[in-house]
Amino acid sequence: MSVWLIGADVLARSRFAVSPLIETVAALKALGGHGTHPGQRSWLEAHRPGYRARLAADPFAAAFVKVAFRPRWVADFVVTPPSQTDGGFAEEVGQVRATPPDVARADLATDWPGPLPPELRGDDVSERVADLFEWVWHGTVLPDWPRRRQLLEADIVSRTHQVSSGGWAAALDGMRKGMRWLDNGELQINGYDHPPRDLAGSRLLFIPTTSRRGWVGQGEQRYAVVYPCSGLLADPSIIAPPQALSALLGPVRAIILTQLESPKTTTQLVALTGYGLGSVGGHLRVLRDARLVWRRRSGRTVLYQRTGGGDQLVEMGAR
Repeated sequence: MSVWLIGADVLARSRFAVSPLIETVAALKALGGHGTHPGQRSWLEAHRPGYRARLAADPFAAAFVKVAFRPRWVADFVVTPPSQTDGGFAEEVGQVRATPPDVARADLATDWPGPLPPELRGDDVSERVADLFEWVWHGTVLPDWPRRRQLLEADIVSRTHQVSSGGWAAALDGMRKGMRWLDNGELQINGYDHPPRDLAGSRLLFIPTTSRRGWVGQGEQRYAVVYPCSGLLADPSIIAPPQALSALLGPVRAIILTQLESPKTTTQLVALTGYGLGSVGGHLRVLRDARLVWRRRSGRTVLYQRTGGGDQLVEMGAR
């Protein structure tokens, strides 16, 4: 398994961050069929025809997505952790554009069976990759960015609450498939058989994304864990609450209560359940009045979670 050695100093300096470029990579992977959510169907239906047309007209783009986004692998230079946690898309894509072409080609060639496709061998490879990312960002992500950013920031608030209440182990365990906190400052990041890597003196970021699967990235003295956001759009049919609970509370309130095992914002609940903001807000008020849900404010964000009574009701309904 791959393990990062993370001392107390590295963990103390680690940060959660939102990355427009990482979300653009997630969108590009989704458009290419690399793991999607039921809730992304309408977005995919709107943008996949344009994506396919772009690949059909651009041999470079077609070769790049084939080589750069293989199952359980992504080229390092396109997911290098951002140098600033509050930077914008232009700054982040600028890092990709500034990648020396020999570095980009070497990243793309990693474990590729044979020579790179001829389209990827030119000295303009980094420029053209950045151009593709800009096309994806402006055409598919930016129009949806306010909603996506709300989901990502809400996830960060929830994870930060987990850190403050249960420590880093509580926040990191299960953050992404195959990752868990071990003893003695060791973080298992995946199941690959690689030598342990000491992150002493490095900067560590945790970046949520709407991608179905996460990945890890690294740059000069910078590392990142990219993980699936807990506020992802979902199909309500796969989060159906116990029948008895639905009969008692009604199906929508039962779904909401079932989802509040951990703190979530109204925005996250809207995304998870598929119901409108007004509907979710109204049901939360009823659940709060019944003392099944409590709320707390963290900065500008309001988090909701089940009370002890709410926990008992969900547990009894599942029997």
